[in-house]
Amino acid sequence: MASFIPRKGPGRKRVWQAHVRRRGYPAQVQTFDTKAKAEAWASTIESEIARGVFVSRAEAENTTLREALDRYQREIVPGKKNADREGRRVRGLQARTLARRSMASIQGKDIAAFMQQRQAEGAGPNTVRLDLALLSHLFNVARTEWGMASLANPVEMVRKPRLPAGRDRRLVGDEQARLLAAAQAYDAGPHAGIGIANMITWAIETAMRRGEIAAMRWDHLDRRARVLLIPETKTGTPRRVPLSTAALAVLDGLPRRLDGKVWGMRPDSISQAFERVCKAAGIEGLTFHDLRHEATSRLFEKGLGLMEVASITGHKTMQMLKRYTHLRAEDLVGRLG
Repeated sequence: MASFIPRKGPGRKRVWQAHVRRRGYPAQVQTFDTKAKAEAWASTIESEIARGVFVSRAEAENTTLREALDRYQREIVPGKKNADREGRRVRGLQARTLARRSMASIQGKDIAAFMQQRQAEGAGPNTVRLDLALLSHLFNVARTEWGMASLANPVEMVRKPRLPAGRDRRLVGDEQARLLAAAQAYDAGPHAGIGIANMITWAIETAMRRGEIAAMRWDHLDRRARVLLIPETKTGTPRRVPLSTAALAVLDGLPRRLDGKVWGMRPDSISQAFERVCKAAGIEGLTFHDLRHEATSRLFEKGLGLMEVASITGHKTMQMLKRYTHLRAEDLVGRLG
């Protein structure tokens, strides 16, 4: 039989300590603010032992979310591609009131309340989604690798925030010609040597991300095979990008840098130069990343299939590929017959 012992809790308030002891099982001890809760907990433990399905909750009940996040930071985060950014996310979660709770006590309703709090603070859907992804991974690791087999993953019990529709901005009318003309003028001025016009053409021809373009090196180019290797990508999977005649022409016109890089600009500098070029060209609402949307859509318009396009762009799921694809009905008319 379970035993229940009254104790003095915080503020000298009476609490109840429940003890369950069975031969062949470790003693189970838990403290509750009412005897009824203690009895309900003990009844559950005894029932699970009797049915042979008992799994100790001690580790999960004695480990706070903050402590689990500490361990996650030490053991899991260093192996992630964006370790610095993930570390900042861990520290942000540790500052939350929720982090004081034991892992075992956190339920779906607590995760839902956390989501609402983040949204009230102005966090966007994708930011909240990334927070939830980290928490979900933490609970799964704790359950499978850290001896907390009794844990349920509360993140899996809540509806995730709906992501906004992907941007559908594409080049229209004579925008590409105006953009390139303004970029060439920009390159010919005080910013000579930057090569933003070549970068724009390159982005449209390859669908590469801004960071991937900034990190390009000459020794990653296989000129004979007309392929560029991208060893480090956002998704963590290297890929090889086939190069069009126009893309090769861009490379053939570039000087070789002593540091082995193809371009001499950081990702943020590329965006800043692009914004100035758009302003000079009188083009509004266009970002450098929109060129990746443009390039991806053009690959489909050339008749390439889903897997072919995904192998070029590096998208891992069809859902994400769809967010980056915006086909124009006018361009599909000819293929209908």
